[in-house]
Amino acid sequence: MLTVTADALVAADFNPRGRSRGAPLKGRGAASICSSAAGREKPRITRGRHPTDAPELSGAQTPYRHLFKLPGTRGFAASGILARLPMGMFSVSAILMISGPHDYALAGAVVATGLAATALVAPYTARMVDRHGQAKIAVPATALALLGSLALIACVHWNAPTWTLFASYMATATVPNTGGMSRARWAHLLKDDPAALHTANSFEQAADELCFMLGPVLAAFLCTTLFPEAGTLIGGLICMTGVLIFAAQRTTEPPPAGRTTARSPIRTPGIPSLVAVFLAMGAIFGSLEVVTIAYADARGNTSAAGVILGLQAAGSCVAGLAFGALRVKGSTDRRFLYCLTAMTALMALPWLTASALGSLLALAPAVLLAGMATAPTMVTAMTIVQRRTPEGQLNEGMTLAVTGLLGGIAGGSALGGWMVEHGPGPDTAGFAVPILAAGTALLLALFSRSHRTSGKTADSPAPH
Repeated sequence: MLTVTADALVAADFNPRGRSRGAPLKGRGAASICSSAAGREKPRITRGRHPTDAPELSGAQTPYRHLFKLPGTRGFAASGILARLPMGMFSVSAILMISGPHDYALAGAVVATGLAATALVAPYTARMVDRHGQAKIAVPATALALLGSLALIACVHWNAPTWTLFASYMATATVPNTGGMSRARWAHLLKDDPAALHTANSFEQAADELCFMLGPVLAAFLCTTLFPEAGTLIGGLICMTGVLIFAAQRTTEPPPAGRTTARSPIRTPGIPSLVAVFLAMGAIFGSLEVVTIAYADARGNTSAAGVILGLQAAGSCVAGLAFGALRVKGSTDRRFLYCLTAMTALMALPWLTASALGSLLALAPAVLLAGMATAPTMVTAMTIVQRRTPEGQLNEGMTLAVTGLLGGIAGGSALGGWMVEHGPGPDTAGFAVPILAAGTALLLALFSRSHRTSGKTADSPAPH
């Protein structure tokens, strides 16, 4: 029975008592009746002037289930994953398709040119998405990229001049950043719920890892089982289908910002330093991939490299989902430094294992553990990007981060390859490059934190 007297809420329970006197109440600031399997405690009185700030128990226990109870979230999340899956297919598919009638050198050059074109075009595409809306821009941009893929298939199949391969693959640079658009939807829906947004960002990072884990495997299977052009063709069709379904989810789409005179987010305080950190983080992934492949090849088992690198993505995916289930507190900038420190330490495991044991079997769990630092670091970094990017420019801000990541991957791949071929010491010396890249990212983040604008907190959002 409940009754109110003056400034107190009285809860009375006349059932038999079976709990100890010291059993705590479940809440604070309101009366709670706490039961146990044996029975109920005696009546208690609590003062009711201070509201509780404890999270809802069901949401705290099952954050992902709570997340996807929001209307429309399942639709855009599933279609966003479908649209992103080919992102892990395109490079491998192009290399396998072009290297057949030509060679790996030309195939690598074409793919590198396409990545450079994407780095230039992607921020502009994202700016158009922010201004005019996701559906209005993403669909035609993806259609143009699909035409580029079809042109590349035709040029390879009919042995067109070499320059046409470069031109065709550059046309695919218009494909929109579906991961960024998906994150922008979560940021729009959960702008007043930082804990839920943390879970959403973790889910998106895990989805990225899943796509880059399954994409290369699917591409290799299609190109070797069906025909060399199958990976590029089917990947393009999957991407177009996913974007069409994603764009049809209009209820969760952020409103377009319209034409604005605002400067590019790259000129917003705090964003250039973050892009530099993303550049160093990209070098970690690019160098580790090349060095791992070379290490496996030197031991006569090149195919094992794919499995080992898949374990890195798997470790990151699992860590990302677990990280999203946590209710993180405190400064996001400080947490970012912790994540980068952990990444630097864990990236030493592959080098130590390869140097001490020289075994591919032992390298696999080391790379798995090293990968577990990736998703928490990326999730925290993207959260900082979301907070620092001005309102109405979120897609462009996150795409700039991805552009930095792509540039770092390209540079890391080149540096890792040079270390393998010309570096001093044994062939395991290349594993030092990811450690140096992670340490560089940490130093850049420390430098950025120490030189933030005075008078603003580390987590202060961009002015809106």
